Amino acid sequence: MQSPTQPPPNPFQNVPPPAALRVVVADDNPVVRAGLTALLSGREDITVVAEAADGREAYEAARAHRPDVILLDVRMPGVDGISALPYLVQIAPVVMLTYSRESEIVQEALRRGAGGYLVHGEFAADQLVAAVRDVKEGRAHFTSTAAGALLEQLRQGSGAGQSLPEGLGGTQPTHRNTAGFGLPHTSPPSTSAENLSQLQPGVAQSSSGWTGGRPAAPDRSRFQLSTREAEIMDLIASGMNNQQIATACFISEKTVKNHINRIFAKLHSTSRSEAAAKWLGTAPGSGRGVG
Repeated sequence: MQSPTQPPPNPFQNVPPPAALRVVVADDNPVVRAGLTALLSGREDITVVAEAADGREAYEAARAHRPDVILLDVRMPGVDGISALPYLVQIAPVVMLTYSRESEIVQEALRRGAGGYLVHGEFAADQLVAAVRDVKEGRAHFTSTAAGALLEQLRQGSGAGQSLPEGLGGTQPTHRNTAGFGLPHTSPPSTSAENLSQLQPGVAQSSSGWTGGRPAAPDRSRFQLSTREAEIMDLIASGMNNQQIATACFISEKTVKNHINRIFAKLHSTSRSEAAAKWLGTAPGSGRGVG
């Protein structure tokens, strides 16, 4: 008989803790991959099971590890994120985690099954962790740019004129299918390594317009930035401040400032906005159309 001075046995003592969420991180920038992996691996309920540098590697990692969530960049060499997306969503929910903020890309990612869309510079570490947990549970997660793109899609009329309950709206009903916020449903292709291997790389560039189903990147070779300077310029263009850049690159803020001074000199710019416009190809005379 148990002594009256001893507490009753803990009924939860032998209950195992919930399994950690398994995540694959796909981004062609090794600095970004390392930062994301370090951030997520520091959480008790999340573990990064694999990293990938392009869409094909992401697909192979997803098939091998069967993760709970995939973090996927848009622009990558080989098979880009948008091309790989329909194949990946058949394995696990996908969150686009990228610098690409063009509304056309956001809308296409949602059409192809992305469960979330986060733009670098628009979220803090806790928001990223919350997005991973939310998307695993089927809750969509967007940062402001992606939410704005979805709102723009609705306002352009893809859901306009839908039939409303009697007494509301006062417009003639139509029978347009607006399921999924006006985003047409398309069945994903059958999953196979052969199908994925036949995808075109989709990274060819031209001086203007769209190439490979996405906006062509501007020619940045004339700026003669080093690899580190180019990484920092990408972060500046995404809207990050010096402290955020220092954290992402694992360097001091003083080092970030030194890099920025050299970047501004090479881009002949006096402000972050001017440098970003030249880097993104939206500045007048940059050779890339704006409108």
